Amino acid sequence: MSQTPDAPERTATGPRIQKVLAGAGLGSRRQLEQAIAGGEVLVDGLTAKPGDRLAAGNTVSYAGLHYRVVPEAQSQGRVLLYNKPAGVVCTRSDPEGRRTIFDKLPEARKGRWVSIGRLDINTTGLLLITTDGELANAMMHPSHGVDREYACRVQGEVTEEMLSRLKSGVMLDDGEARFSDIVDSGGSGENHWYHVVLMEGRQREVRRLWEAVGVRVSRLKRVRYGAVMLPSRLKVGRVEELAAADVAVLREDVGLSSKMAPTLTLKRQQRAPRPAKASKTEKSRRQRRR
Repeated sequence: MSQTPDAPERTATGPRIQKVLAGAGLGSRRQLEQAIAGGEVLVDGLTAKPGDRLAAGNTVSYAGLHYRVVPEAQSQGRVLLYNKPAGVVCTRSDPEGRRTIFDKLPEARKGRWVSIGRLDINTTGLLLITTDGELANAMMHPSHGVDREYACRVQGEVTEEMLSRLKSGVMLDDGEARFSDIVDSGGSGENHWYHVVLMEGRQREVRRLWEAVGVRVSRLKRVRYGAVMLPSRLKVGRVEELAAADVAVLREDVGLSSKMAPTLTLKRQQRAPRPAKASKTEKSRRQRRR
């Protein structure tokens, strides 16, 4: 998109246009990407292109309405604690029509809910769901070493040699994996429980580790993610919001500032912005199209 002297400069580092529009509630990112590709969105009076980025001061026109891009003050993201039941999937929608973790969440108000990691369909327990994408990415990234604790009911005899192998490292089909800690939680026969800790979240990793030493997990429940424990008061299928002070602690634990960085949003304008003057490059491009 061409630059003009009387239009605010668009930077290469600003947020993508579809992200700002989606964050302002104008539609889903996919819908907005299609609208941009179809030439339905104008920025500073010129047709936007997929991948364009915005800066404060730009004007945006879409669906007959006009907006100015403005900075949004620092805000506090929200984090939900969800006690996931078995039989519920962690995708946003499911082609098989199964229940998803997003079906009965409260309104996000700003942004959208993002799951911090996943649990497979048969695993229950703690899921953290947030509107803070920066926090979600940081907590899931292995470099930050955010640990996850699970309660496992196992079937089969477990020896000290097996436990030693599970803590020293077992080769799985996607690389070596290990539990950083294993605690015998009691029981006998087919009802023996262990609490195990992982420093990452590969698919079905807890189950695959036990299977690698010849033991089957008959029940699996996540009870902690980082500093957040699953509260005993939180019943299966219920949601509870984390206090703002605790959200700030989660961010600081992974090296982020206590609040989200300022973002860009849209402010509704009553009048259409004046079209930006096309540069010589833009004029010659239009002449070639004719």
